[in-house]
Amino acid sequence: MQMVKNRWIKIGSEVLVLAALFTLVQYLIAANLLNQYFQINLTSMCINIILAVSLSLINGFTGQLSLGHAGFMAVGAYAAVIMTNMLDQPFIIGLLAGCLAAAFAGFIIGVPTLRLKGDYLAIATLAFGEIIRVTLQNIDYVNGPAGIMGIPKLTTWPWLFGGTVLTVLVIVNLINSSYGRAIVSIREDEIASELMGVNTTKYKVLAFVIGAMFAGLGGVMYAHYFYIIKPETFNFLKSFDILVMVVLGGLGSTTGAIIAAVFITAITAALQSFPAIRMILYALILIIVMIYRPQGLMGNKELSIKIFGRIWSGSNELNGNK
Repeated sequence: MQMVKNRWIKIGSEVLVLAALFTLVQYLIAANLLNQYFQINLTSMCINIILAVSLSLINGFTGQLSLGHAGFMAVGAYAAVIMTNMLDQPFIIGLLAGCLAAAFAGFIIGVPTLRLKGDYLAIATLAFGEIIRVTLQNIDYVNGPAGIMGIPKLTTWPWLFGGTVLTVLVIVNLINSSYGRAIVSIREDEIASELMGVNTTKYKVLAFVIGAMFAGLGGVMYAHYFYIIKPETFNFLKSFDILVMVVLGGLGSTTGAIIAAVFITAITAALQSFPAIRMILYALILIIVMIYRPQGLMGNKELSIKIFGRIWSGSNELNGNK
């Protein structure tokens, strides 16, 4: 009974924190206390969290090196824009279409490629990501290399916040479920998992499809905030950006992916006038992390309100002893 009570207290406190954060930002936007610069970076931050957490499911928890995440982002973005900008459908229809199209692309790509391992899998996913980009460049219906302009700005703070929370909530609950334990077992030892009766291909494809679906969600949010999308936007460098966030945060840590996404977004905003320096800095960050902390900032650890509560109670005990 006490365990159930503690669980509900934890859930309630997390809901209160999220509600307070949402209300605060919504008030700042409504009162024009956040200028356009901060709103753009806040949007980029939320989109990067969605992308980093979704790729963390594939690379971090499943242990499969995917280098084509930007391709799924492109599929989601284009599918949603076709629905909203060309077929005049509501944003929710475009959002669902983008997520489903990206998930379907993840399934089509995942079934043949996830039978591969290691470097072969990385090369295959990189190739598929580039195939998606080149295919979009040669489709006249979506204006080829010129892309689509004049996309309505339908991505608002409530949509961003809801999409970010939904992504984290779904993936965290998946990892903590029996499916998640099977997925993590593949990362730890795929051969042992197969011997224990785990259908490794099935669970790898499941993780790939869910990760691709939320990458599509990130693409939908991006397209309907920045007005324009082009195939070149979703090239290999975009996949590399997302991979940096996952590796920096820690393979196997959702919290780490979130922290790294916020950190990388802040660096990108600070160095937006120096794109060449930004790429060099990304490479240096990866080198330093690999040398001094190969497990990433968080490793496989997670932060929660419960941890902060322990720290708070511990500091109170120390003060009381004094």
